[in-house]
Amino acid sequence: MKPLPIAALLALFLSPTTGHSTRKSLRFGPRPITRFVTQPHSTSAAASAHPFDVARAFLHSYIDSEYFIRNDSYTDGNTGITHVYVRQLINGFEVADGNINLNVRDGQILSFGDSFFRGSPQSISSRPMMSHASYCGGLAHVSEAAAQTNTQVTFSDKTRARDEAYMRVCAQPLAAVKAAIARDSCSTCDELRRAALYFMIAAHPDELVVDALANEFEAVRHGIHVTHELDQDLRASFLVSGLPGALSPVKARVVYLQIPTESGNTKLHATWRLEIEMADNWYEAYMSVNEPSVIVSVIDWAADSPTPRLDGHLNALEAKIGMGPPGAHSKTGSYKVWKWGINDPESGERTVESRLYDRLASPFGWHTVSRGNNPEGSPKWVASDTYLNFTTTWGNNVFAQENWEGGQNWIGNRRPEGGKSLNFEFEYGVKDGIEKDPKEYADLSVTQLFYTTNMFHDLFYRYGFDEIAGNFQQDNYGRGGRDHDAIIANVQDGSYYNTASFMTPPDGQNPRCRLYIWNTATPYRDGSLDSGSVIHELSHGLSARLVGGPSNSGCLGWGESGGLGEGWGDFLALIIRSTSQEANADELTIGSWITNSTNGFNHSPYSTNATVNPSTYETLNEVEFRNLHGVGEVWAEILWVVLQEMIKVHGRSPTLFPPQQLEDGTTPIGDFYRPSQPRKPLVPKHGNTLMVQLVVSSMKLVPCRPSIFDSRDAIIEADRVLTGGENLCLLWKAFSSRGLGRDAKLHGGGPWDMGKHTNGYQIPEECA
Repeated sequence: MKPLPIAALLALFLSPTTGHSTRKSLRFGPRPITRFVTQPHSTSAAASAHPFDVARAFLHSYIDSEYFIRNDSYTDGNTGITHVYVRQLINGFEVADGNINLNVRDGQILSFGDSFFRGSPQSISSRPMMSHASYCGGLAHVSEAAAQTNTQVTFSDKTRARDEAYMRVCAQPLAAVKAAIARDSCSTCDELRRAALYFMIAAHPDELVVDALANEFEAVRHGIHVTHELDQDLRASFLVSGLPGALSPVKARVVYLQIPTESGNTKLHATWRLEIEMADNWYEAYMSVNEPSVIVSVIDWAADSPTPRLDGHLNALEAKIGMGPPGAHSKTGSYKVWKWGINDPESGERTVESRLYDRLASPFGWHTVSRGNNPEGSPKWVASDTYLNFTTTWGNNVFAQENWEGGQNWIGNRRPEGGKSLNFEFEYGVKDGIEKDPKEYADLSVTQLFYTTNMFHDLFYRYGFDEIAGNFQQDNYGRGGRDHDAIIANVQDGSYYNTASFMTPPDGQNPRCRLYIWNTATPYRDGSLDSGSVIHELSHGLSARLVGGPSNSGCLGWGESGGLGEGWGDFLALIIRSTSQEANADELTIGSWITNSTNGFNHSPYSTNATVNPSTYETLNEVEFRNLHGVGEVWAEILWVVLQEMIKVHGRSPTLFPPQQLEDGTTPIGDFYRPSQPRKPLVPKHGNTLMVQLVVSSMKLVPCRPSIFDSRDAIIEADRVLTGGENLCLLWKAFSSRGLGRDAKLHGGGPWDMGKHTNGYQIPEECA
């Protein structure tokens, strides 16, 4: 191919590109040895001792390595547990996957997760034993291996999809990197610029752009600039600007990564840790310092729904959010929507809903942003003082709008206007079999997404996904955590068809939620109107911020851990739907309306009936389930079975929403909570509400990159610290009924091999 001049290369990034209907996504890496310990033996301290002092005393006796306590550690107001996040230091550098998370209450270490490197500080590998090439070599020898790439496809297209997936994430990127190496005239200089450019050559989805970057390697490298800075955690780091394909300057620093050796041991390897925001990906990538062309590990903070195959085009989406002080009150609105719990237009009628927002979660309503925190170029506002009250779908928790062009300029896009009365009532007018352009009802769609996202925010705030835990708010009202991360939610996004995605950067950066049109029926269907799918996507944000702490978005990146994120998303959508709408339903699916298919995204409906859904832990051995969404289906099915057992014993609440706080700041018990006890957290009394609390709390307890076993144990541990363990036997019996008993086993497992799963049905002796 003839090299392109730089001007032509720039034009490639400024013009729309045609390509695949599915995102290209790289995600692989070594999983360090990790363990989750419940009820550890530790020295008791006074109940009044500061949790950090308790943590330091434990660490002093437990490890020899240097470390620091991350500043996103926090105390959970719902449970009283302090979650302390510890990062390992060796030779003055962070071990990026060397984490300990300690769960502390009343002077005791309740449980902890540990992935610290245990070798000698001199055990440094000069060459990366794990790489993009070795990952692809493993894929080539594993049946149905392309499913592990997270390129989403329908099962009827497996063979073609497998071949195409391998080409997109392995063959083409590796060939392009090899071509770039041949044109790299300086093998020892500018390692960071070279590392960033090599990663973009491997990761960019457009083949023309990739070829241009590889052929013009030296010219492009000279156009990239590096500056030094201290990041928001006061760590020495770098900013890389001018990297083609990146929407914002790349954040970079040197860290160690744990990698396996051929002898089965573990060594450290020095890497450049890069945060690269792209149009359809947000990567946490690790490039070898010694060999900057080698990707050692990569996590994509974006998560997708499974999608059929259709042609689409790739475009950029960017967010530049201002900073400033807190905000104030906004009046309530009224919204004509499919109310909370109604899954889709075929499941119920629209009604006008008002007086919705939770006074604790959204104290100033859904339509107010403080002046200092309001993004530049925002819609017009009503008040002109410190508190900006908006009359459109713009507020502290979410900015919702259409994005028909699939482009970067979301701030100026169309939003429905509710007027000073905040009246959002718009016509739908869709009839089966009659074509209708979704743009004609875009105001309704944006309203629906705005409503669903705010309801999700307010509900899970009350279960512990609040500011200090890393939730999504433009203004945190001085209640902890980092501001400036309301959700950017796009309706009818024009960059793809037949999918949905959610990108979750660390706390203090705006996530992106994108919903698309589905051409699976006539007329086409709008993904924002399928609340189960929307809640699934929003749940990716919840789990990404809770597992491993608010500032670590890389804990659910791939493998079994990534599958847990998918499963939690399905389960939370199911429990919301079954509680609010279909109290007796035991056969539910995710995505059946938007896909226009009986089972939606699922192999079988979620059901306690083993004839309808026979999934057990061993189901993960089946080819169809050896991928992120397959793992998620099995995990969600097991949780669904556990939920029904909890409901049998504790009953079902007609709502998942706790009572509104009173003016004095107290929470009424009502029929929602058990009678309160001094110095004890409030405990939901019904099976469904208690299960939501246990699942949310368990996400905070598990280690980074958890396994299914870790997540099972964390739910049991959450019950122990919340109820004293009164549901111990119920939970073990329910888990074991689907093969997840104490003697269940996983043999093997790695970045490209999910191992062999063996059912176990053993329960504790006291439960026999």
